[in-house]
Amino acid sequence: MLAGQLALITASAFSGAAIYVNVVEQPSRLRLDDRALITEWKPAYKRGTFMQAPLAAIGFVFGALAAWQTGNWWWLVGGVVLVANWPFTFLGIMPTNNKLMAVDPTSATPEVRQLIKTWGYLHAGRSALGVVATVIFLAASL
Repeated sequence: MLAGQLALITASAFSGAAIYVNVVEQPSRLRLDDRALITEWKPAYKRGTFMQAPLAAIGFVFGALAAWQTGNWWWLVGGVVLVANWPFTFLGIMPTNNKLMAVDPTSATPEVRQLIKTWGYLHAGRSALGVVATVIFLAASL
């Protein structure tokens, strides 16, 4: 069943990217000074959004299609968990994103560093949702 395999692949790609941000990118950027920190975060966030948002939506569509094709509704559950990243981002992370995007790098303060640390903790929720969706898709495929 191709739709299920594509759902699993998409969720795995989403999870890998999200975990990479938390495990590699975030600790590395926190070693920068405050000005460089916000200067690096802004384009990295924008690029990450353009990659991860479509993966969540595509994974949901493939999960829903697999559920419809097989009658195994765990595929739909996995898709819903994966696409839950959208409302989680809009409701939970976007206020922090908006504050960070409004910062002029030339006036960066230690408060910016704390906001980026907070953003990293919130982003870990996206990583967790991706991993949970991947595990659900994997279980549904067995």
